[in-house]
Amino acid sequence: MIPVWAWVLIWTVLALALLGMLAWFAVRLFRKLMGTLGALEALGDQVAVLDLDAMPPRAAFHPAVFQNRRELSLAREQAGIERILRRAKRRDLSVSRGKLLQHTPYKPEDRPPC
Repeated sequence: MIPVWAWVLIWTVLALALLGMLAWFAVRLFRKLMGTLGALEALGDQVAVLDLDAMPPRAAFHPAVFQNRRELSLAREQAGIERILRRAKRRDLSVSRGKLLQHTPYKPEDRPPC
């Protein structure tokens, strides 16, 4: 049977080890936080150099209620046609890439030796 003073000693050592481990984790976390804040400060300096105020302003918003119906209809049709053309171009590119992937120029001498 282990005497009481041994149990007290064991639990004291375990509690101190726990506190030491928690302190070590806290120090590591604090150092990582300081490093992250330093990196964010550097990033803020880089963003400040970009001068985002020099970007062109957006076009003013004009509600459709106050515009001519025929003009809106034509603009919508034109946007639809442009969208269809963009999709067709994208499809043609993907088809050509797919054909290139399926029909690669293969020469038997390019085959690696076994």
